[in-house]
Amino acid sequence: MGTLSIWHWLIVLGIVVLIFGTKKLRTLGGDLGSAIKNFKGSLRESENDSAQKPEPPSDKKPDA
Repeated sequence: MGTLSIWHWLIVLGIVVLIFGTKKLRTLGGDLGSAIKNFKGSLRESENDSAQKPEPPSDKKPDA
């Protein structure tokens, strides 16, 4: 009872296509794909920025 077969998923997919239409689903998929691509790009940029930043100077005074 806990799992859904492939037929259940096909029926759900068919209902979603009937409700929203293929054009709206295509647009939604494209928007989602570009959002994921932008998110991954910003993660890479932040990793590169953090790797290139020099360490801040410490407040410790050298012993003389």
